[in-house]
Amino acid sequence: MTADPSATGPAASAIARPQVVVVDTNVWLDLHYFVDRDCQSLAAALASKGWVAARCEQTDAELATVLRRPRFSPGPAERSRLHACLRQWQAGARLFALSVPAPCRCRDPDDQKFLDLAWSAQAAVLLTKDRALLALARQARRSGLAILTPREFASRFDQLR
Repeated sequence: MTADPSATGPAASAIARPQVVVVDTNVWLDLHYFVDRDCQSLAAALASKGWVAARCEQTDAELATVLRRPRFSPGPAERSRLHACLRQWQAGARLFALSVPAPCRCRDPDDQKFLDLAWSAQAAVLLTKDRALLALARQARRSGLAILTPREFASRFDQLR
């Protein structure tokens, strides 16, 4: 799903395009709410021109549902901060339709949308800490998708700098 660095012609122009990353809901929370240090390389990658996050209506809906939980809305100031993070995310992440079903099926149907988004967006990476998605890493890698934890991504990203 990623461009071949030795390619020429139209495929070669794909090399200059940013790599697409799908960020699941828990990693999004780690990045924006908990400011987990394992996600700082992701933050740096998304701030660069080399990476862009993918989102879809289904992942936006899940995130909005989670953010309505009492844990994330203790008061107006916190709600305002989270809504600002959500607006920033939606402005910075590229919106895709789920147009291509993933060739692998997740045993947790609630997580399938992240795989389908990865295939629809031709993502290079899906970031998650979810065991059901991580269990598909080897199978997904054969199709060019790396399913990684934020820590694994940080290790690889930091090596490229």
